[in-house]
Amino acid sequence: MTSPIRFTCENVLPDTPEEIAAHILELSNWPDFTGYGLLPGIKQAEFEIRTPEVVGTRIRATNCDGSSHTEEIIVWDLPRRLQLRMQDFSALVSRIASHFDEFWEFAAANNGTQVTRTMELHAKSALTRPLLWLISKLLKRAIARHLCQLREGG
Repeated sequence: MTSPIRFTCENVLPDTPEEIAAHILELSNWPDFTGYGLLPGIKQAEFEIRTPEVVGTRIRATNCDGSSHTEEIIVWDLPRRLQLRMQDFSALVSRIASHFDEFWEFAAANNGTQVTRTMELHAKSALTRPLLWLISKLLKRAIARHLCQLREGG
């Protein structure tokens, strides 16, 4: 098993951690993630399972290029952190990655909340790792742009 490909993006958002988390659970916001370059944005999202305690909730995301994946909420520890696991990818990603873990960490900042989003991309093999590394570069830019959009309120 290869070690995950890891990157972090940070920004200060004007919202509280609870407001940021509520934004994540409002699936009409998911198309705000527009992707980057060849990495598609999200066209729509729908709940597969929605649990009262949030942990275990599964969301099916369909991307603008027709590909899809699920995101499961693994940790929901507000106001400190949350974690989502992306998996069940359609092809091509299903051939090169087993899953992606996304960690959101929140800390108080003078003008809002310091948000740190860390991604860990898990390659299926050492052979697929270089392609996944290229995808990670696009994903990092997409997440950085998404954080800027969230900061600006849109």
